[in-house]
Amino acid sequence: MRTGKIERKTNETSIAVEVNLDGTGSYNISTGIGFLDHMVEQLSRHSLIDINLSVQGDLHVDQHHTTEDSAIALGEALSQALGGREGITRYGAAETPMDETCTRVALDLSNRPYLVWKVDLTQKRMGEMDSELFKEWYYALAQSLGATLHVECLYGSNNHHIIEACYKGTARALRQAVEIDPRKEGAVPSTKGTLGGTL
Repeated sequence: MRTGKIERKTNETSIAVEVNLDGTGSYNISTGIGFLDHMVEQLSRHSLIDINLSVQGDLHVDQHHTTEDSAIALGEALSQALGGREGITRYGAAETPMDETCTRVALDLSNRPYLVWKVDLTQKRMGEMDSELFKEWYYALAQSLGATLHVECLYGSNNHHIIEACYKGTARALRQAVEIDPRKEGAVPSTKGTLGGTL
């Protein structure tokens, strides 16, 4: 089983996360931010990655530390579960419709973190969550997971649909990328023989 477990404690947050790449999409998410919980649940369900995530954060200050640190810890757990990334498909992509919205997500588990974020939101808040924090969540995830991650809203007007389609698309792309390719026979999917560093 490809699993990862991270405990991360700072003066701002206390986080415990466990993941199973070969799971069924079961989850237990508690960040203290309802809308963020809902999005990470979508990530788990549609990627088939089991995620248990518990966060105690300084929400009396604001939501920034909880949002960013939860993504850091989740990315670290996923990276730990991937190990040396031998035999994985490595790449994943998904176009995801949700009513009037369609998003596109493409990712590469290259160990070279990079985020391209082309998502414009017109609401300042989604539920009780600050809308500007979604980009911060994605940036933190890309950095700690070691993923090149492109997220784009092709079109759409409902902010809830836009963000939810982004998370579902990320889940579907991640599901592809972490899958073991039976033709690779445990080989690292790179001509360099390792993932990360220069092109």
